[in-house]
Amino acid sequence: MGKAYEGGVPLAEVVRSGFVEGVHRGSVVVLDATGEPVAGAGDVTSPIFPRSSSKPMQAIGMLRAGLPLTDPADMALVAASHAGEEFHVERVTALLRDAGLTEEALHCPPDLPFGEAARETVLRTGGGPARVLMNCSGKHAGMVRTCLAAGWPLDGYWRPEHPLQQCLTATIEEFAGERAAAVGVDGCGAPVLAVSLTGLARAFLRLVAAEPGTVERTVADAMRAYPELVGGTRAEDTRLMRGVPGLLAKIGAEGVIAAAIPEVGAVAVKIDDGAARARTPVLVSALARLGVRAPILTEYAEPPLLGGGLPVGAIRPTW
Repeated sequence: MGKAYEGGVPLAEVVRSGFVEGVHRGSVVVLDATGEPVAGAGDVTSPIFPRSSSKPMQAIGMLRAGLPLTDPADMALVAASHAGEEFHVERVTALLRDAGLTEEALHCPPDLPFGEAARETVLRTGGGPARVLMNCSGKHAGMVRTCLAAGWPLDGYWRPEHPLQQCLTATIEEFAGERAAAVGVDGCGAPVLAVSLTGLARAFLRLVAAEPGTVERTVADAMRAYPELVGGTRAEDTRLMRGVPGLLAKIGAEGVIAAAIPEVGAVAVKIDDGAARARTPVLVSALARLGVRAPILTEYAEPPLLGGGLPVGAIRPTW
């Protein structure tokens, strides 16, 4: 996998008052239950940064390295991009407190909550940016607790050469079925690995197809049992997992989303311009190719555009 991502093809159009005012390009791959590609568009074999869609595999690596979690809700939070709602912050704080740590042990930067409502609540009550409010704080809490359990130093736990990150790199490569083409720095300061959309979809399929009791199935089951901890009350991956039986889903920055359903298949999407508004309609159209339908998918199939507070158009998949 030596070549760079070539960019995608038109996947969705922005229609306002019957006029196409914009187009989102990207790539999408659809795998069946055996892992064979059954549909796709764009470049699905060259590397992209999955961003937070890699978190389920990182959680698996942490548990394998000794992360001492038994509560599935905590496991879901370690794989989360949470909205910073009160129940998220309380659980991250507890994860740290139980190990004798504070948020100062986290390398993720101080931030306001990702969720709009939670952000407004913090500001209204006189609060400000904090590490524990950052949407990756659950992952970082898991990382520092893994280091404590494994006897690894906390200093530099976010650096690619640290034993923790070496372990997580090997886990992502194992589940994607390919070597990482590049290592970057994610928005939270931890490493992010470049793999193909096909590799990303393959990884999600392996999680939902794993035998009960395996670490990978444990992570998948935890995320599906506690989807509000994975995203938030209003997060799209949370609502999708609530609305589609068996679905495992995780969004990533820059227009990425991946999903899988046991005995059905998996999908991975990358929108080239990073627009979050286009990734879910494309995901819904991809799931339809696997015969997956549910009321929540209809809701996300063509998100409305507003004019004067009223619907005047939509984001429509076109591939």
